[in-house]
Amino acid sequence: MAQEDEVKGAKVSSEENPNPSTVVIEMARSSTALSPPAPSWFTPKRLLVIFCVINLINYVDRGAIASNGVNGSRRTCSKSGTCTFGSGIQGDFNLSNFEDGVLSSAFMVGLLVACPIFASLAKSVNPFRLIGVGLSVWTIAVVGCGFSFNFWTITICRMLVGVGEASFISLAAPFIDDNAPVAKKTLWLGIFYMCIPTGYALGYVYGGLIGGHFNWRFAFYGEAILMLPFAVLGFVMKPLQLKGFAPAESKKALTSIETAALEVQDAGVSVVKGSMKSSKSNCAFIDLKQFSRFMMDMKVLLLEKVYVVNVLGYIAYNFVIGAYSYWGPKAGYNIYNMSNADMIFGGVTIVCGIVGTIGGGYVLDFINSTISNAFKLLSAVTFVGAIFCFSAFCFKNMYAFLAFFAIGELLVFATQAPVNYVCLHCVKPSLRPISMAMSTVAIHIFGDVPSSPLVGVLQDHIDNWRKTALILTSILFPAAVIWFIGIFLHGVDRFDEESEHPQVTTADRSNTMPLLDGKAAGAAETLAEP
Repeated sequence: MAQEDEVKGAKVSSEENPNPSTVVIEMARSSTALSPPAPSWFTPKRLLVIFCVINLINYVDRGAIASNGVNGSRRTCSKSGTCTFGSGIQGDFNLSNFEDGVLSSAFMVGLLVACPIFASLAKSVNPFRLIGVGLSVWTIAVVGCGFSFNFWTITICRMLVGVGEASFISLAAPFIDDNAPVAKKTLWLGIFYMCIPTGYALGYVYGGLIGGHFNWRFAFYGEAILMLPFAVLGFVMKPLQLKGFAPAESKKALTSIETAALEVQDAGVSVVKGSMKSSKSNCAFIDLKQFSRFMMDMKVLLLEKVYVVNVLGYIAYNFVIGAYSYWGPKAGYNIYNMSNADMIFGGVTIVCGIVGTIGGGYVLDFINSTISNAFKLLSAVTFVGAIFCFSAFCFKNMYAFLAFFAIGELLVFATQAPVNYVCLHCVKPSLRPISMAMSTVAIHIFGDVPSSPLVGVLQDHIDNWRKTALILTSILFPAAVIWFIGIFLHGVDRFDEESEHPQVTTADRSNTMPLLDGKAAGAAETLAEP
């Protein structure tokens, strides 16, 4: 009897003072037992539309700051002593051409540093929330650009704009790839990446209109107003989960929850018994663990021949496209005396960007979306597009140039969906964020970042825009050759492979912990706090 009373007493005691780990496990199990929630208004198509609008605003900002209306021109003085006031950012802050170029480099520094960080954080923090954080930083930084008062303030703000955009660039494509219909995956990626040339072109027009009729600062304010609702949306909506990061409904997720709960209990004991020194050691261990995981992911990417070849071709391609976007209007003005080069290049880029990017995705879906077919399409359209673009600069007639250049741009832009399809499908699902992040880092560091100043140096040396454009365009041919090599590699589509964490250990719990729904999430997070 005494033993029975003791057992009953222990049961009552456990009910009055429940173990935190028991509460977490029971809540998780009860949540999985519930019926599936009613369909949300947030459908895959709406997700695509929202991400496309965000991407468009990002690239409108890039195009606007490069436009004559926002970027402007510096103050000049003639030998006779007559001085003219400058315009735009360069005129207001009296920037040299070097300082003006630093603004673009500052943006890229923020983007390239933050991309791998956000991609790595996606393994421990819900990626959808990371996008919300990034867009919030972007919005605040763009407002800061409008309020900047000298070179250094706008440089720092442009760097923070790059940091904010990094989260979206790294994580948006995997979300689209997860939610797109199987037969239309590449088409959906094409629609998403269509916003790059379209955004740039609209940015030229938008910056020219705002800068010409009002003040360049208002262009940044307008961008911030457009982005603000999407930044808020990233926090108030129920977050989505990426493939490869165990969802809450799976057994693997439940196992990780149970492991996490036990770790919470163990952590509570260690806090009582441990010292401040051990806490610091644990933090250092976690940081070391995350760095070690990042290095392991990088090793996997570098050993994947398909990924390396794909990115090498993308670097050569982006070297040309980046220089086109920066020097194109100026080259067109000097070679063909275009009176309104911004509008002409902007219009051609919008039409060719939309048709070419969507067309590339549609064609790859039509011929069957495989890595081998993607490389075939990449090499073919890049080679033929290079021929048309090269031939365009050989014509002395402006209309013949525009006709051939438009066809060349249309073909060259058809690469956007296939090249990113390969980046997403040649690695395991859990590596897609870091795959996209490192691809972005590589194509900028070795592509468009050095290409613009190098083309400027080349032009200063030979002083002939036609020859400069022809030399630049010829680099598209090596890009086509590199992608052609990819056809002969043994590319395996790893989209349906399991995550590299089939079993969740205590040490790896923070990297695979799924997002809990509703009240269970709040309760679990509260109990997990030390």
